[in-house]
Amino acid sequence: MNILRPKRYLKVFFCFILFFSVSSMKGALFDKEEVSSLRALLPKLGSWKFSEAPQNYVPGTLYEYINGAAEIYLAYDFKELIVGLYNKEESEPSLSLEIYDMGNEINSFGIYSAERFPESQFISLGNQGYLEEGTLNFIVGKYYIKLLCFDCGEESDKLLKLFSQEVAKKVKFKGQLPPLLKLFPDEGLIQNSEKFFLRNFMGYSFLHDGYLANYKLLDLEFDCFFIKGENAEDAKNMLERYLEKKGKQNVQKISLGYRIKDRYYHNIYMTRVENYLCGVMKIKDGFEEVGERYFGKLVGSLKK
Repeated sequence: MNILRPKRYLKVFFCFILFFSVSSMKGALFDKEEVSSLRALLPKLGSWKFSEAPQNYVPGTLYEYINGAAEIYLAYDFKELIVGLYNKEESEPSLSLEIYDMGNEINSFGIYSAERFPESQFISLGNQGYLEEGTLNFIVGKYYIKLLCFDCGEESDKLLKLFSQEVAKKVKFKGQLPPLLKLFPDEGLIQNSEKFFLRNFMGYSFLHDGYLANYKLLDLEFDCFFIKGENAEDAKNMLERYLEKKGKQNVQKISLGYRIKDRYYHNIYMTRVENYLCGVMKIKDGFEEVGERYFGKLVGSLKK
């Protein structure tokens, strides 16, 4: 699955359109007598009040709120969203708060990692968060939280942090970043480039639970990855199917596993260690030594 990076001004403009159009959307997904558990995570802060009743969305109606982007969230097994719109007075600043229940902390990291940028202004909040152009996005436990402040001026960052800290306090199970991220080699790693793909890793439906990190070493940009199988047999089947797809003419057996020739990913190094696959890709001809070295690092980290 490829996530295309939009221009930043388009991203902010799109968020403004969402904010001012949401009041006209129906979006209520529950019977009036049923109350979402997400409601308890919405903070109450001083004179800030809801400008309208919070709205809930589930997989079947998420498109009503983020039409055009809903499929990305659904690809990470999105469960539920609640949207709270706040203001003080009609002439005062307004704030939008979105809380996405992604089912577990791995999926919340996955959708968060698809939308963050390595160069963002990261802050210590929840498991991780960042501030950018009047927005604050962060993850804590199974929740992905997004805030957007309108006409807040110099108070923008302060208000966003205040609201987000109150939400984080209300989350009982804080969780952590995926432990597998710690196994990526440090040398050449582009910080905060790590991503998680629940399914369709590298564009193949049978490759699931893939972790990817971007690297730059001298003039070479490449990726390292892990794929977590349900068990050793599942990992073995994924590797065999992948090699079969690539064709015997493009697969070479090497000491630690396989080197695969690919039109898009250039040289790919891949192998299985118990219930994991690991590898390096986008290694251009002439840089095989780099590929083999990082391949060895990944295999070694899994064997430890």
